[in-house]
Amino acid sequence: MSASSVNHSTKASVDSLWEHREVRFDILVSQMKMRPGEILIDKLDSVEDTKAIGYNCVLNITTKIVNSKLRGFAEALYILTKCNNTRFEFIFTNLVPGNSRLFTSVIGVYKAYNSSKLYRELKLRGAILQDHQLKVLPQESIVNVIDGVWNLSSDQGNLGLFVITNVRVVWYAKMNELFNISIPYLHIASVRLRDSKFGTALVIDSSELSGGYVLGFRIDPPEKLQETFKEIQSMHKIYSSSPIFGVEYSKAEESRFDEEDNDGEDQPMSTTQVMDDVDEIDPDHPDSHDVFTAYLAEGGFESQDRPPEYNPDLGLCMEKLKDGYTLEGLWQVLPPEVGKRALNGNTL
Repeated sequence: MSASSVNHSTKASVDSLWEHREVRFDILVSQMKMRPGEILIDKLDSVEDTKAIGYNCVLNITTKIVNSKLRGFAEALYILTKCNNTRFEFIFTNLVPGNSRLFTSVIGVYKAYNSSKLYRELKLRGAILQDHQLKVLPQESIVNVIDGVWNLSSDQGNLGLFVITNVRVVWYAKMNELFNISIPYLHIASVRLRDSKFGTALVIDSSELSGGYVLGFRIDPPEKLQETFKEIQSMHKIYSSSPIFGVEYSKAEESRFDEEDNDGEDQPMSTTQVMDDVDEIDPDHPDSHDVFTAYLAEGGFESQDRPPEYNPDLGLCMEKLKDGYTLEGLWQVLPPEVGKRALNGNTL
């Protein structure tokens, strides 16, 4: 199995799929439309701003009780993300007292997303077999199993089996089952037949995001090779028109969490809760702007490098900051606390 630097003439479905791997701000209404395979699980009104946060960008999700200037004590959802080497922290406050949908829906779907990566990621040498059989995923069904498939990644080739399902193509060696590859249709750029030193070979090109692999397989006799080629092409086409991303979330789980929350005051919460008197960001306050974002917007990455200078607080040299900015301000996630109220409601 080798990676190729050759640009493919066709693109895999995942190359145009941005929703799960990007953070976008102020998106258009057209970008809020669900793509094929995406399912609406919950909708919460009265949420300020328009942001699209892909689950693949999420680093951590927690909940806290915050002291809001506008609403007093409220439960907030903290989402820490990373996109294009930049970290973002989002804070969403629950506007409806006693309603935990904001937390159960987001956290529940995020867990379901993380546990279903085989639907969306190319896997090499993974633990995908059990008792010499493919571990079938919850929404997966086996279409065909083809014996006598040679993997042409080495000079002598390796004999194994093809397992064609409704979400991926799997090959594994007979002599060593850990020598395997799982290729979701999402990452297949093209399927073709090509001449090789081993004769006519079935070639699968993977997406650039997965490493741009060019995978060659030989199947005898030629009629069987043609049948396999057409079958994989057909399954790939069907999948592309109606993708299966593998994220399963039941509303019953959300109802169960709500019941647990309402059973009694001493019932432990299903999500992490920490009593904190951090003020919620007030957008009307002049100090509530995002200093780091403003710093980058002025050309933090694009402008010419500034000379280094020694910083005694860090004990090392760093690029000289722009005029009007401080190191403390750039590191500060929340704006300076003004008018913070103590737990008893008195102004500090």
